[in-house]
Amino acid sequence: MKQRIISAIIMAIILVPIILYGGIIFKILAVLLGLASVYELMRLKPNLPVIVKILTYLETIFIILCDFKFLKPYLYPVILISILLNLALLVFINNQDKYDYKDSFYLLGIILFIGIAFKNFIYLRNLNLKLIIYLFSITIITDSFALFTGKLFGKHKLAPLISPNKTIEGAIGGSIMGTIIASIIYILLFKVENILFVILLTLFLSLIGQLGDLIKSSIKRRENIKDFSNLIPGHGGIIDRFDSIIFVMLTYIVIRSFL
Repeated sequence: MKQRIISAIIMAIILVPIILYGGIIFKILAVLLGLASVYELMRLKPNLPVIVKILTYLETIFIILCDFKFLKPYLYPVILISILLNLALLVFINNQDKYDYKDSFYLLGIILFIGIAFKNFIYLRNLNLKLIIYLFSITIITDSFALFTGKLFGKHKLAPLISPNKTIEGAIGGSIMGTIIASIIYILLFKVENILFVILLTLFLSLIGQLGDLIKSSIKRRENIKDFSNLIPGHGGIIDRFDSIIFVMLTYIVIRSFL
């Protein structure tokens, strides 16, 4: 627990000023977090050829940085090139033990998911710093109170085959407090005309964040690993820490597109 707290403090000292400052430094941060996430997911396929790994990193960088003005018009061509390139490698790499069609589609999923996730991280920061504060508050408060509530009142397992330590009581407590506190934060940060909508939106995003955490746990359970990496002592990897916020941000983008 001590190591976990120390790592959390160090992360806050590093991340908070960069997020507040924004600009090119924030874009670099998003790229580094994206590459670290790709690294962690590719670790599940240890036999991948080096050239495949390099191309996966490069394709992810391109997608993340497509928010730059000079690259923005080429977002979809870059995605199409990534798809064609990954499939074309099947012709030139004949060793199925190192790279087959399953690996190709797996890497495509990584490139698109991680690339788009951290591209939207940049997009939301450029759109409004207050949005980042609001969305992060949902996941942090939900996760914290889910942990505390689960330890104090947890009796019924939420998903015992996926994450034995999570309880229904913890999930409910996390969502209730996450919704209340994050909604208050939103109301303080923005001009609100419909408080009920804000509450319902926050509740939905809180639940989505917990779903993202369960999806991460499901992958780890299937791969029989404790953490995706040890990049953050006491916390695991980047995906272990950013799983919920990635799903929350992507969901918020989808909802916003319909408003």
